Amino acid sequence: MREDTVRALSVIEEHAAFFREMADEIWENPELSLKEYRAAELYCGKLRELGFTVTENLCEIPTAFCGSFGSGRPVIGILGEFDALSGLSQKAGATEPAPVRTGGNGHGCGHNLLGVGSLAAACAVKAWLEKSGRPGTVIFFGCPGEEGGAGKAFMARDGLWKKLDAALCWHPSDVNQVKTGTNNSSIQVLYKFTGKAAHAAGDPYNGRSALDAVELMNVGVQFLREHVTDDCRIHYAITDAGGVSPNVVQAKASVLYMVRANKVADSVKLQARVDDIARGAALMTGTEFERVFIDGTAELLPNFAIEQALYRNLEESGVPDYSPEDLELAAALKASYPGSGISGVYGMRDPAIAKTVRTLSQDGKKPVNDFIPPLYSTTQFSPGSTDVGDVSWLTPTSQIETVCWPAGVPGHSWQIVACGKSELAHKGMFLAAKVLAGTAVDLLSDGALLARARAEFEERSAGGYVCPIEQDAVPIAL
Repeated sequence: MREDTVRALSVIEEHAAFFREMADEIWENPELSLKEYRAAELYCGKLRELGFTVTENLCEIPTAFCGSFGSGRPVIGILGEFDALSGLSQKAGATEPAPVRTGGNGHGCGHNLLGVGSLAAACAVKAWLEKSGRPGTVIFFGCPGEEGGAGKAFMARDGLWKKLDAALCWHPSDVNQVKTGTNNSSIQVLYKFTGKAAHAAGDPYNGRSALDAVELMNVGVQFLREHVTDDCRIHYAITDAGGVSPNVVQAKASVLYMVRANKVADSVKLQARVDDIARGAALMTGTEFERVFIDGTAELLPNFAIEQALYRNLEESGVPDYSPEDLELAAALKASYPGSGISGVYGMRDPAIAKTVRTLSQDGKKPVNDFIPPLYSTTQFSPGSTDVGDVSWLTPTSQIETVCWPAGVPGHSWQIVACGKSELAHKGMFLAAKVLAGTAVDLLSDGALLARARAEFEERSAGGYVCPIEQDAVPIAL
């Protein structure tokens, strides 16, 4: 790592208390997707304090914002998230379920760390730009609604990411790795059926059941599943069953659907077929329905050139040193989840890398995955979805993961919330900040690297971006 980069990265250590306190404050005030008003206000205030130029209400999303520094090109974006999950309230450091507030929210995906780690990286890049005097711009993006709302996809619809020369992101995890490959696209639509209430015994013939429509729609989709390709998935949740009185013909009922396919164009086609089934269910029951578009995401386009740069910086930064207290907490949380072991390592799909990982993790017995698996750049598919995919269709984009919770602990769990204010979590956040900042400096200073990344992006995105977000849709906080 070059000396000027090392000096810039020292900013992260110098301001460690500042970033640690900020991450903890967001952990203590968990807000759901598209409702992150307190977090957005906090970030915008801190960005101004740190010397960034702040733009709020990005793409007319109240909790979306950015902070920029520098001038000219290259323009490097660093993405941050800060939304929490419902029902995951948990006391910090507790090794058994212990909600702070029953039914409350919690940072069960580590987004209190994600946003602040990205901000710390942006600060280090700002320091490098100031000291080097070189042209270039770094922009920290506050991206709301990752857990539901697809904020980045709405921004992609408005063309926001096109102005970037590259984008970097990270996510807390139980493994240190460069993310690679592609994944599922997705679309969510809510169907709100309206019928006519009536006494279910006295005059059922006057009723038109919205609940019947929901159930018939579900049956229709069940038969559709036989006639889709293997990569497709269709999920649903009845959000309103019309009440709890069986002797009333239900006049209102709603069902939320999510469709997935490897390619976003295929998700759009599949969604149209589900729409047709909703129309049929309404016709069969004499009801009407309102179709409410919720969100959608595209599949990821990997970028091997940036992945290699991220990996170099990850190796040079090295894994943190874990204290006995870190390992004790990790072991207790790991023991609370039966069957926990190795998880999250993309390279596990390669037999040689799988063997290496199993050796380094002591066959999944270590409480913390304190190693870096070999780089495994691939176009292989994994089943999840993320709105980072929409960014990757408009600019070269890559991501890393760093260890912020124990090995094998499942995502979206109380164990992750319990770990969210620990030194183990903070160490992973600071590692991510250093890797992202070092890679951003590489992209700003190495024209050949940026050119390779752009050429690869142009080749992979040649088919054109099919945006899953409908033109008249607005972000909806469910």
